[in-house]
Amino acid sequence: MNTTQRPLPRFPEPDTQPFWEATREHRLTYPVCLDCGRITFYPRRHCMHCGGRRLEWRESKGEGTIYSYSVVRQNRHPAFKDLGAYAIAYVDLDEGFRMLTNIVGVADPTRDLRIGQRVRVRWEDQPGGQVSLPMFEPI
Repeated sequence: MNTTQRPLPRFPEPDTQPFWEATREHRLTYPVCLDCGRITFYPRRHCMHCGGRRLEWRESKGEGTIYSYSVVRQNRHPAFKDLGAYAIAYVDLDEGFRMLTNIVGVADPTRDLRIGQRVRVRWEDQPGGQVSLPMFEPI
């Protein structure tokens, strides 16, 4: 069993801290610009579309579809080296943003995943309770 911790954000983290604070409560949040109405994801302090700084945090229901994925078969980072094959994917959330994440809860990621597959968030609490990682599993 691998006991090495995954790389995690370092706080204070001004751009993404509200996102990570919500993960502790198992809430998947995303910022929406109040000036232009567009979603800015990955989270940051300003709108990537209009440059506005008036952002409102909203909560996603945590469901979407796999846009694309790749199966990692070898990773030398100590936190990942014993995992075996695992999937990294872009997931299109129903609210209209795309996020990079892991797909979990499948026996064999080389055969059990497909583009367009419906998925939902599943939380992986991290040691110390500072964050929980949003991962996705097939519905």
